[in-house]
Amino acid sequence: MPELLIASLSAFWLGVLTSISPCPLATNIAAISYVGRRMENPRRVLLGGLAYTLGRALAYGVLGALLVASLLNAPVLSHVLQKYLNQVLGPLLVVIGMFLLELLSLGGSGSAWMARLQERMATHGIWGAGLLGVLFALSFCPISAVLFFGSLIPLVVANESGVMLPMIYGLGTGVPVLALAVIIALGTKSLGATFRKMTSFEKWARRATGVIFIVVGIYLTLVYVFGVLS
Repeated sequence: MPELLIASLSAFWLGVLTSISPCPLATNIAAISYVGRRMENPRRVLLGGLAYTLGRALAYGVLGALLVASLLNAPVLSHVLQKYLNQVLGPLLVVIGMFLLELLSLGGSGSAWMARLQERMATHGIWGAGLLGVLFALSFCPISAVLFFGSLIPLVVANESGVMLPMIYGLGTGVPVLALAVIIALGTKSLGATFRKMTSFEKWARRATGVIFIVVGIYLTLVYVFGVLS
């Protein structure tokens, strides 16, 4: 149970970190603002934010289940993962930490047709917000791809929790969006200040997490790869 609790908190934190990263944060704010302008009362704005968050959680849950089922149901691959996951996890955490510290970069951005499709979905009220959440979840930016495939999936495989942990991750990606939906419902005057605060927090959180990943990754590498400290 403590291991699963730690894994759940880790998945949630990875989701929050994903959501407040520059690319996902900017698109999330644009989506919720777009939905909010087309809903006539605060209650519907909040329901739209909730639907958006649940849409993200559902998308990540389904994707995580499919990926983990494919990995664990392939006998050879499953054996390799169970045998060598600890050895791979250390170097992988170091690489992910380097991405978070911007020492490495994948580059790339979303396409124009995807943005137009997102706007069309946003015109369909609460259900559109849910569909928009699904679409945004599957529209991976470089940093979200690194966090999801590089950090969350190994965590999911290690705990054999193909649905719960990805859904917790998805909820984490939507919590800041719910906060913004509340702000939109109460009035948009403080939206700019909130965005600046979240951007500042993202830099601190990303760098702190990057350092932790590198330290833990080096430790795991020394223990499981080189047999030091074991």
